[in-house]
Amino acid sequence: MFKKTNRLQRKDEFKEKVLDLRRVTRVVAGGKRFRFRATIVIGDEKGRVGIGIAKGVDVVQAIEKAKTGAKKNILTIQLKDGRTINHEVMAKYSAAKVLIKPASAGHGLRAGGAVRFVLALAGVKDATSKCLGRTPNKLTNALATMEALKKLKDRNQ
Repeated sequence: MFKKTNRLQRKDEFKEKVLDLRRVTRVVAGGKRFRFRATIVIGDEKGRVGIGIAKGVDVVQAIEKAKTGAKKNILTIQLKDGRTINHEVMAKYSAAKVLIKPASAGHGLRAGGAVRFVLALAGVKDATSKCLGRTPNKLTNALATMEALKKLKDRNQ
């Protein structure tokens, strides 16, 4: 009876994870205005990952805007044997410091918090990481992880 179109069937190629959701406030003359800030990590588990941050009047709007922003900030990394990173890397973003080391096959992803989500959605299956900064902020730890992934050299270099 009805024919389904490709537009409706098309599934998003990226998996997503809401990393952080906060209610933020702006104080104005009449009182306080509340908005929501969403931090989203998206990735295809094949070497592409992105982080998006956006504010919206409600939670759904903030998440959609963050997803759109994350798609604009996609980073592609080269995975060694499709499982781990090529070499040890360390990066700093604001107060967050992250160290990521490659591991042998079968070791698993030993990382915690925001670093784990970013690496998992990037497709890294074997690695060890440590947050060396003192901040527990998920946003800055995730952005420090992205900075570390940007520093990775290609296998051919």
